[in-house]
Amino acid sequence: MNARFRRISGHQVQSLSAGWEVTGSAPGAIDGPRPASAASLHWTAASVPSTVASTMQRAGTWSLEGPVRRFDAEDWWYRTMFAAEPCDPGDQLWLCFDGLATVADVWLNGDLLLVSEGMFTAHDVRVDTALRMENELVIRFRALDALLSARRPRPRWRAPMIENQQIRWFRSTLLGRTPGWSPPAAAVGPWRGIRLERRRGVTLDDLRLRADADGSLDVACRAWSLDGAAFGSAEIVVERAGQTFSAPLSFANRHDLLAGRLLVPDAALWWPHTHGDPALYAARILIKRDDGIVEAEIGPVGFRSVALSTARDDFAVLINGVNVFCRGACWTPLDPVSLAAAPVALERALGQVTDAGMNMLRLSGTMVYETDAFLDHCDSRGILLWQDFMFANLDYPAADAAFTELVRKEALQLLAQLQGRPSLAILCGNSEVEQQAAMWGAPREHWHAPLFHDELAALARDACPDVPYVPSSAHGGVFPHQGDVGATSYYGVGAYLRDLGDARRSGVRFASECLAFGNIPEPHTLAHLGGVRGLKVHDPAWKARTPRDLGAGWDYDDIRDHYIARLFRLDPAQLRYEDHDRYLALGRVATGEVMASVFSEWRRRRSPTRGGLVWFLRDLWPGAGWGVIDASGTPKAAWHYLRRALAPVALSLSDEGGNGIYAHVVNDRPTAVNGDLEIELYRAGEVLVARGMHPVAVAPHAGLEVNAAALFDGFLDLSYAYRFGPPSHDLIVASVRDAHGTRVAQAFHFMRGLPSTQEPDVGLAALVRPRDDGAYDLLVRTRRMAQSIRIDIEGFTVDDNYFHLAPGGERRLVLRPDAGSEASGSIGAPRGFLQPLNAEAPSQVGAASQST
Repeated sequence: MNARFRRISGHQVQSLSAGWEVTGSAPGAIDGPRPASAASLHWTAASVPSTVASTMQRAGTWSLEGPVRRFDAEDWWYRTMFAAEPCDPGDQLWLCFDGLATVADVWLNGDLLLVSEGMFTAHDVRVDTALRMENELVIRFRALDALLSARRPRPRWRAPMIENQQIRWFRSTLLGRTPGWSPPAAAVGPWRGIRLERRRGVTLDDLRLRADADGSLDVACRAWSLDGAAFGSAEIVVERAGQTFSAPLSFANRHDLLAGRLLVPDAALWWPHTHGDPALYAARILIKRDDGIVEAEIGPVGFRSVALSTARDDFAVLINGVNVFCRGACWTPLDPVSLAAAPVALERALGQVTDAGMNMLRLSGTMVYETDAFLDHCDSRGILLWQDFMFANLDYPAADAAFTELVRKEALQLLAQLQGRPSLAILCGNSEVEQQAAMWGAPREHWHAPLFHDELAALARDACPDVPYVPSSAHGGVFPHQGDVGATSYYGVGAYLRDLGDARRSGVRFASECLAFGNIPEPHTLAHLGGVRGLKVHDPAWKARTPRDLGAGWDYDDIRDHYIARLFRLDPAQLRYEDHDRYLALGRVATGEVMASVFSEWRRRRSPTRGGLVWFLRDLWPGAGWGVIDASGTPKAAWHYLRRALAPVALSLSDEGGNGIYAHVVNDRPTAVNGDLEIELYRAGEVLVARGMHPVAVAPHAGLEVNAAALFDGFLDLSYAYRFGPPSHDLIVASVRDAHGTRVAQAFHFMRGLPSTQEPDVGLAALVRPRDDGAYDLLVRTRRMAQSIRIDIEGFTVDDNYFHLAPGGERRLVLRPDAGSEASGSIGAPRGFLQPLNAEAPSQVGAASQST
């Protein structure tokens, strides 16, 4: 396979994406491809790549909103006809299958061509002599339920979220097979592309790349002539910003191995976007022959170093020698039915990642491997990648020789796709296998499986020697999920109902997943949930989409309700009964407040925490899922809270009891932050009690903490720890301003906890004015403290939401037309409202005068 090669001159690729049909049959009812073509079967038009579920969804014969269908219960047949030109002398013709889910038999012109045993394994089959002018390709996907029913040894522990433990024998995704949290759309079918390749002249394969922060690029690949023509010289070439660098490649050790090293002087380094510029160089290999030059396009490469510091129980990712606080989320397929993503959807989703200040995504072992397009975005956008191998929770049969050989092939293909990518920061053997074994009561000797500690570790070291490897996503300490050693799944704040202080007390080093809540989406999303308007939380249509552990007596709505009660000192059950809309509003804000609080704690200078990844970035289907973005791509309240907490320059306040209030400034940028820290004290919603200023200078990639008492001449009981009479203030507002006086970060601290009551009017006003670029400026002003302002303007996206506004404060925001509204031409002047959480009535958006 030509992994990492984008294009080789002389080669031709014919995509076999059209003309497909699909039908189902009882397991084993049809033997061989010819009966599959019988007219008695009902065939449905399909395309490739696709799954059976996505084909039926497009055809209107199945829907996530309708009855559940077990796609694993039937054999599924795909067929197509395609034309092929005869093979010229010296050419090679290959049928390439990038992914068949899950156990599949492939026939070409009636002859068995391939048996595929795993969803994650690609296949290239040479078909020079098997092709005709017109060809029939037939694929049978065997019923997984029937295969699972075969008698096999029992596992040594159970994974409660998975309904059939014997899926551990098959290399397929758990998506669609975990009814507690994923849509019932098991992946069956040609989920990745199928193509016919005509390889001509020169073939290159087994590419090895390693680019380092010293500007060195080591290259090796296999190369051979298909037509017998002799090779001349060869070179590796990289380009950036009009500069070109090259170095010769030579045959070494064996006749088909090209290798060499290129040194780029003063190479621009690749950084995660929060810490610098993700600089990339375009790379290609040129091979001279008597008949011309063969060009093999590799694509972008980036010069960077990555290391993992684990000394003294630490888990710190170092990029170019800098300790990077890794924050982000666990990625889910944008379409869990087809497992595919349109380019515009992928671009939007990864743009939301960087816009939120996230610099790392984890591809969990419960999901699927992603595409080259996804990896390209991570490279170009400066998003670090934590890549699990696709294993999760189960007791995998590593002693079975056929299984381990299949795993080895899968792993080598993945590593060939990933090696040399600057975004790749962590390779991980599995998701929570060690933790599941320990928590289910398996003996300690079963926790550390050789498959993950030895076999995959060795393959990773060989293919990606510069990338750290971790055996499991929860690993380290006397038990795998010990928070203060190594990496962990941290749910102390969250599913284990701990108070917010647990984020500090637990001493988390690195949360490979954390902060799973039933995050409530925006009202317009809920309006279409289950096809019922005004859906209530306890409606079955709502509960069907609420994540839960199978067999548990609670779900993630209950987790959210626990923190509503903690933060707002209200009874959520009574509130749901009395005022359901108010309950939803508080629920949206509650999970955002919790997430922002935890990450603010973890990012402070003295915290031992090196990173945290929210479980999930995006919902798999509409509902109050784990995602901080809903299934349609609309950010939820929690995303906006995280966007402020995770910004490269961020500010937070912490109550340190008798030591007072501390301000924490974090600067991830490669340039210093020089300016002033301003702290204002208010009472009764609008009365300014005191204001203090203090110069601050925060070095690049550094943090600073300041005791707020240093900003005031006399003693003030800022944290109300000493309680010498009533408090002088109930709100603290802190701001960092740069040398020009522009506010670059802001934080709020409510002395008595978050307000839970509503006022008739906080004096909020919102005015809009058109801009030259088709967007609008939105000016928001308030007389009194405005809490968690929700902006709802149909057809527009605002660049911040769910933010607090200090008494007498104002914010200038930008309203941009949604892509759908802009394309349809239905966009008009912005119309909508702003709803502070502490106000009874919303404020309407009005037009501003040109002088505003």
